[in-house]
Amino acid sequence: MTIYHFVGIKGSGMSALAQVLHDMNFEVQGSDVEKHFFTQVALEQSGIKILPFQKENIKPGMTIIAGNAFPDTHEEIQEAMKLGLPIVRYHRFLGDFMQNFTSIAITGAHGKTSTTGLLAHVMEGAKPTSFLIGDGTGKGQEGAEYFVFEACEYRRHFLSYFPDYAIMTNIDFDHPDYFANIDDVFSAFQEMAIQVKKGIFAYGDDEQLQKIQAKVPVLFYGFEEENDYQAKNLVKTTDGTSFDVFIRNTFYDSFTIPTFGDHSVLNSLAVIALCHYEEIDVSIVKEQLSTFQGVKRRFSEKRIGSQILIDDYAHHPTEIKATIEAAKQKYPDRPLITVFQPHTFTRTQAFLEDFAESLRKADKAYLCEIFGSARENHGKLTIKDLQDKIEGAEILSEENTSVLKNFDNGVIIFMGAGDIQKFQESYEKQLS
Repeated sequence: MTIYHFVGIKGSGMSALAQVLHDMNFEVQGSDVEKHFFTQVALEQSGIKILPFQKENIKPGMTIIAGNAFPDTHEEIQEAMKLGLPIVRYHRFLGDFMQNFTSIAITGAHGKTSTTGLLAHVMEGAKPTSFLIGDGTGKGQEGAEYFVFEACEYRRHFLSYFPDYAIMTNIDFDHPDYFANIDDVFSAFQEMAIQVKKGIFAYGDDEQLQKIQAKVPVLFYGFEEENDYQAKNLVKTTDGTSFDVFIRNTFYDSFTIPTFGDHSVLNSLAVIALCHYEEIDVSIVKEQLSTFQGVKRRFSEKRIGSQILIDDYAHHPTEIKATIEAAKQKYPDRPLITVFQPHTFTRTQAFLEDFAESLRKADKAYLCEIFGSARENHGKLTIKDLQDKIEGAEILSEENTSVLKNFDNGVIIFMGAGDIQKFQESYEKQLS
């Protein structure tokens, strides 16, 4: 029996794939750095062996699945080459694997992880479904008919995939270290669209997505009249959101979701559209939508004393806006404080003004030092450049998180894609 060995098993896609294969009764193990990552918790719960990197981990008879962050010069990959073992990069493996199912790729600049988690949860209620989510969770269901997975546009990675369906949530300029501009991003999505085999569900109020061409039907969803699937009559409360869905201007059904903000309605609408197209019973869809608990690091809440602490992966101005809007819907009467750690110097530089504009929507903004990558040229940019654009903004360090205690009854949102969690952990220690 083949043993799958994952080089870099703590990567979010890698750990999810390892769980999928483990659930399907394959023998799985992997290696990584010693540092603790939130993705390893699920691996440990499944009893999947995690080893420190060393070439001795590689044995004859293994198939090596290599994470993107590790070059061919990595000691384990070198050893596997010496032994003549099959070495497959993560995307290529996933591309081949999904051919065994009706596969649904969820892609877009924002909302991928939440929409993937939601679609998997809804479809599981109707048919055996395997899934792979970018928050590091995955599940392989025996006899699965569907495979729901998150597909990332960064470095055009998603071009390794030829899915049956694709959901495209939006096109926005991000990853300025790789993409030149919005047209470059569009060209990647356009290339992906040509590879889809049965149908595309695209957010129709997005002017970029309106231009997508494909060999298969492109169905649009959104708030505007022209969409094939339209959400109308939104009712927003502190418990969630209700809305009606019209299909080609004919009333279809009403839905209630326990989540907040327009982006949550759009994510749900994409799921409703795909399930309608696949003829999944609407009563199951309604039931499953109402019980969705969310995914990791997306509006993850804790109550401590009089305060609400929220952990969120938002690291782009559009996402920050959406997260603040959701918090205001759920907690309209509480002061809103953001603690934001920018992710990469290139992104901070490209969106400096947009970050400032989004963060001004909070009552108070705290900023943490930029989480840069070693590959970047820092130039002269510092967190001070962002601070200067936001009135009353202050710089927060791990040592001085206790200033957050001053916000009685406050909602404090810790946002970022780096290691923002350490600021929340430091603050929670202060409180206890």
